Amino acid sequence: MKILAFGKIAEIVGNEVLIVDNFPNTEILRGYLYHQYPALEHMKFTIAVDKKLTSGESHIPMDVEVALLPPFSGG
Repeated sequence: MKILAFGKIAEIVGNEVLIVDNFPNTEILRGYLYHQYPALEHMKFTIAVDKKLTSGESHIPMDVEVALLPPFSGG
């Protein structure tokens, strides 16, 4: 699974692209990310699956692009 990280999230994980095993849903992915990168637990971020924002637990199909998006601010 390819995960794109943006902004502060990319700084925390040390890269803009992560390649990890496939996860069946966003909550399991979050658990993995919190375990690997504890600083993410204290940060609000949104997970997008195939360019669609998710909320709560969402299914992650195989071979899709996942993005970790920090909070947006107006400008």
